[in-house]
Amino acid sequence: MNIIVVGCGRVGAELAYGLYRREHHVTVIDEEPSAFENLPSDFRGRTVEGEVLAPDVLHRAGIETAQGLATVTSSDSLNAVVAHLARTVYKVPNTVVRLYDPRQRPLIESFGLQIVSPSTWGAQRIEEILIGVTNQPVFSAGNGEVQIFQIAVPQSWNDRRAVEMNSEGQRVVVAVTRSGRAFVPTHDSRLQTDDIVHVSATATGMVALHEQLGLTEG
Repeated sequence: MNIIVVGCGRVGAELAYGLYRREHHVTVIDEEPSAFENLPSDFRGRTVEGEVLAPDVLHRAGIETAQGLATVTSSDSLNAVVAHLARTVYKVPNTVVRLYDPRQRPLIESFGLQIVSPSTWGAQRIEEILIGVTNQPVFSAGNGEVQIFQIAVPQSWNDRRAVEMNSEGQRVVVAVTRSGRAFVPTHDSRLQTDDIVHVSATATGMVALHEQLGLTEG
């Protein structure tokens, strides 16, 4: 894919390098020449210096043939404007906006843009680790018919197989996190007390699982 990354700070540089390593054609835009020093020495994508909203900068970056664009500068408003421009004027099919200030989310979402908010996600994960928030939905599909829940394994389920939580058509274990590292369980994977299990389930399936584990609702 031809992908443009706007902003070459730490996140932009890491994103651009990761895409390059996956053999995509990557162009990075930044108005500060020194920002490109954040890129690893073996990065072989293109770099374009200049203000991204200047008339020729996006053209020099190849916006007309771009299949994806990520705006990851430190300005939420600039990120939103560039992504909106790329999507509506240049018809870039896949645009992503990095959001610094969660309070700006409703405004940016009104443009129909795809948002990644590291501060919100990071705060939620830290909260979960610190106080052990479990039994909560972390993702909703469709109109909420299926959700992904995370559950802490109770002591009564220590050494039982993860697949014992599955119920055809109602729920399936999709991942297990142990000591901060996640893995996809096999048929024989054994659970340990306080593992975090991510379960894709219907509402009915989760009620049944709570009963099976001896947990209270919520």
